[in-house]
Amino acid sequence: MNDIRVDVAVIGAGPAGVAAAIGAREAGARDVLVLERDWDLGGILQQCIHPGFGLHTFKEELTGPEFMHRWIGRAHDAGVRFMTNSMVFGMRSDGSLDVMTPGRGVFRVIPGATVLAMGCRERPIGAINIPGSRPAGIYTAGTAQRFVNMEGFMPGHRAVILGSGDIGLIMARRLVWEGARVEGVFELMPWAGGLRRNIAQCIDDYGIPFYLKHAVTRVHGQDRLEGVTVSQVDNRRAPVAGTERFVPCDTLLLAVGLIPENELSRMAGIAIDPVTNGPVIDEMYQTSLPSVFAAGNVVIVYDLADWVSQEGFAAGRNAALYAAGSLRAPRRRIDIRGSSIVRLFSPQFITGEGDVTVYFRVARPIERHCRVVAEHGLFSQTRRYVRPGEMNEIHLTRDDLRRLPESVTSVTIDVVEA
Repeated sequence: MNDIRVDVAVIGAGPAGVAAAIGAREAGARDVLVLERDWDLGGILQQCIHPGFGLHTFKEELTGPEFMHRWIGRAHDAGVRFMTNSMVFGMRSDGSLDVMTPGRGVFRVIPGATVLAMGCRERPIGAINIPGSRPAGIYTAGTAQRFVNMEGFMPGHRAVILGSGDIGLIMARRLVWEGARVEGVFELMPWAGGLRRNIAQCIDDYGIPFYLKHAVTRVHGQDRLEGVTVSQVDNRRAPVAGTERFVPCDTLLLAVGLIPENELSRMAGIAIDPVTNGPVIDEMYQTSLPSVFAAGNVVIVYDLADWVSQEGFAAGRNAALYAAGSLRAPRRRIDIRGSSIVRLFSPQFITGEGDVTVYFRVARPIERHCRVVAEHGLFSQTRRYVRPGEMNEIHLTRDDLRRLPESVTSVTIDVVEA
């Protein structure tokens, strides 16, 4: 087995991975290698042909491919090496990677530091246990998006969308554009899971029926999907007897959540947050394995690719500093904790040695003025609302963190109604 030694290795060539490679090069890493299992660079954004990207990073609205084209161009200009059609199938606790490509076979990459940027995957039908048969015509929303936008195939002509995640909302509109009939979007929770702008632009503008507190409770069909049974659910998310109705369709798209892709992380023994299902990191994006950093949707599912690329750039920069021996060991550890409403957050702990942005999601919406607070007087700000489908952030300054007594070992983030 031939070994390849590099300063920084990046796994994944989506927005986080490409930005991480640029950050590493600009921080002084001479040899930066990006490993991507797909044939092309860009990750999931290759198939996201709708606008809405780049408003924060480039100050203009771009499609997903346009957004990635700019980042990939910067990466080539910076001298980043890419290796596509390359599957990383093993990762050891020493940070070395087992890789397989059609042309080179199996080999090992030995990096000075690694950035995990594998993104996330969609939750499939097997994870939600819908009774009934398993005919053709049931897809995750992202699979259908690739079929339509990249392969030129229509998954069907009469669709039901289960879940109100952003990809599902966007695909409801996309199917209407292609002449299909969308019978409705059915969401289990009493609130929408996607961004409010996507509900307005993809659902409301096209008159697509949108049902809250509804679930698909049975799938019908043998060789091909013939329809689904939908039911209202109660506050415990159990179907309400007598509310069942049959909805004819030949396509069922699932937009029922995303799961960070962390098989390699677990293989290397990296600590995983049981709530986010991503690596536990500090504000330097460093995992429990010091030579390994992580950024983007592999850590926590973001709502905007702009945040993903910004986090990736910073993670790559810190990985380069670590590989060069220039990243200082933390002096202290301050755990970040959430309240009953703040469930998902990243980073999970901080060192207090620099400015920090903490991203978090809430467990339920508050549709009126509320206050986001961080314990010990570190942060307090009024927000007009908070929603589960939208990422929130707070900014903690180095000066405020350094003023914390040494006895303080944790900071709790909460949202209180005004």
